[in-house]
Amino acid sequence: MQFHEHPHEHPHHHEHEHVLDRRSALRLGGLGLGGLLLAACVPSKSAISSTSTELLASSTTATTATADVASTIASSTSAAASQATTSSTAAATVLNTLPGFDEFASTVKVFASGDYWQVESNGLPSHNMMVGITSWQQQVPLAMTYKGSNAWQLPKQPALADNPVSAKTSLFRGAIALAVNGVPIFNALNNRGEDAFLVGELDKWGGHCGRADDYHYHVAPLHLATIVGSAKPIAYALDGFAIYGSTEPDGSTMKKLDEYNGHVGTEGVYHYHGTTTYPYINGGMRGVIRGVVGDQVDPQPSTKPLRTAGAPLQGATITNFSSPKTGQYALEYSQSGKTGLVEYTVSDAAVAFTFTSPTGAVTTEKYTR
Repeated sequence: MQFHEHPHEHPHHHEHEHVLDRRSALRLGGLGLGGLLLAACVPSKSAISSTSTELLASSTTATTATADVASTIASSTSAAASQATTSSTAAATVLNTLPGFDEFASTVKVFASGDYWQVESNGLPSHNMMVGITSWQQQVPLAMTYKGSNAWQLPKQPALADNPVSAKTSLFRGAIALAVNGVPIFNALNNRGEDAFLVGELDKWGGHCGRADDYHYHVAPLHLATIVGSAKPIAYALDGFAIYGSTEPDGSTMKKLDEYNGHVGTEGVYHYHGTTTYPYINGGMRGVIRGVVGDQVDPQPSTKPLRTAGAPLQGATITNFSSPKTGQYALEYSQSGKTGLVEYTVSDAAVAFTFTSPTGAVTTEKYTR
């Protein structure tokens, strides 16, 4: 089993009085700067997405670093509140696909397989990425192969668990949800128990890249509600329950939430909500899951890094990310008043990097895929 790791060794401290302004930016992020790469993740619209297919080529032989913790926590029992379970089952049996994903059908594939929905994507969003990060591990976005046996799996008939799993004390590795644009969502707390948003690890859209250069969110992508609308989920927890935006599906004011950021809706079906305060997304697994292994929900797709994970770059702030040509990417950052640059080119066979430090030093690296 391969686990996602995100050490993010950054002892940054942020005053709480500044939190609300930045959180508000997360809601609107998909509308402004996100347009820089809107065409980039959809072949007919942008350079980043036009290369999504080639980025889905087979991964390198390097393996993901595994966690020291290898114990298995028994999966949550499937006894649910009768009304919620019955309604949830009835809703699932009439669905031909999962609402929300249909808005991203050009880059995300959803199909039924037994008791689960299989979701395939390359993990790259149509909005811009990385801009605004002030605590950076020197990772950059690369497409992942969330496909076939490595696809995401969501229960078709979710049920409330007798013994939910809290994200406050567990699930510090790997994803706990999947956004409807195919981007994974990790615990709001990093694997040191710190709020990833408050310590500056996230971009203006609530995401960053992990040790495998895999892009993912750590907070609710509330900006997706401007695309899917209030009636459709912006994400799904890995227990199968839907995650809506900051209003109820009917557009009314969000009702009181439980400790997992969810509640039973007017139709008797449990669902979660995204919020601008902790836990931001689902606060754990309120529903039944098959198990927890190595402190992450199991099963879930694995990622395979093609290079050694980067080290923290102290004092760096990412100022721009772009795709000047198909298969070519550029990330700019500032450090001590000077500009650094990471340029990389992706092909079916390799990924070639050129690093220009703020002092002007240039180094190159190439990795076979």
